Amino acid sequence: MASLQKNYSVNSEFILLGFGDLDELQIFFCGLFLTMHLVTLAGHTTIVLITLIDSCLQTPMYFFLRNLSTIEICYILVIVPNMLANFLSRSQRMPFLNCALQMHLFIALGGAECFLLAVMAYDRFVAICKPLRYTLIVTRALCLQMLALACVSGFALSLTLTTLIFLLPFCRSHEINHFFCDIPAVLFLACSDTRANEIAVFLVCMLILLIPFLLILLSYGFIIAAILRIRSAEGRGKAFSTCAGHLLVSLMHYGCAIFIYIRPKSCYTPEQDKIVSLIYTNVTPMLYPMIYSLRNKEVNGALRRLLGSHSQMRQQPNTR
Repeated sequence: MASLQKNYSVNSEFILLGFGDLDELQIFFCGLFLTMHLVTLAGHTTIVLITLIDSCLQTPMYFFLRNLSTIEICYILVIVPNMLANFLSRSQRMPFLNCALQMHLFIALGGAECFLLAVMAYDRFVAICKPLRYTLIVTRALCLQMLALACVSGFALSLTLTTLIFLLPFCRSHEINHFFCDIPAVLFLACSDTRANEIAVFLVCMLILLIPFLLILLSYGFIIAAILRIRSAEGRGKAFSTCAGHLLVSLMHYGCAIFIYIRPKSCYTPEQDKIVSLIYTNVTPMLYPMIYSLRNKEVNGALRRLLGSHSQMRQQPNTR
């Protein structure tokens, strides 16, 4: 019987209901979120390019920021194009394995981003609390090792969690009341006892969300104490400007994720989850480049230099 259930699951399809109850607004929302998607891609691509090209941004902080934007681009490409297609159809069929792959990539990239945000907090901690030893501690080799560890950890934990979820039998409804294959929405469809799987989800979320978030808060506790010891207002302002963007992004990222994933199955509310998911897959990724560049004079300066050099090249007369 178990074998039949398993085969039934593997060979079947899920149906993403998305926002089928908003027929009259489907085109409007599709246009709105397509615009947001393009703005988000443009913002993160700009950060990747200027941190690669500009010689003043070849520091560990901008190395991590470049890779964070790269992960963010991949992260939204896993979710948003499928969501936009969902807006144009009442329901979207997704093969079982495609759904599993989407969940795996979503968790892996989200997990890598969580770990990388914690690494960036450590980088800021060393820069502000141990400035004289910064170049000795945060070396190029260490940056590469921490980046690799963040990505490998995210993908390994994701593979484990996705496998545990998709080994469950889905012998009842295959209609996912969501716009992508999210963990709570898929787990809700399982027709067997999911307590062990819920514990596994909680443990993985502890590793991906709570522990890195607590490390970030601990790092910023030391950072704030160090900033308050700086005598000059200019020095405090400069130190704060290098950390404010990262701290705000971390609070937004972890806040939404903790709300969705660290709770029991009995608290699952599909409509509320879809709204929160829209925020952390569309709104917050669009805001990240703005937050990082708003108070960051180095990023703003690099962007001005890039635009200035481009305009000068266009103004130069053609010579034969």
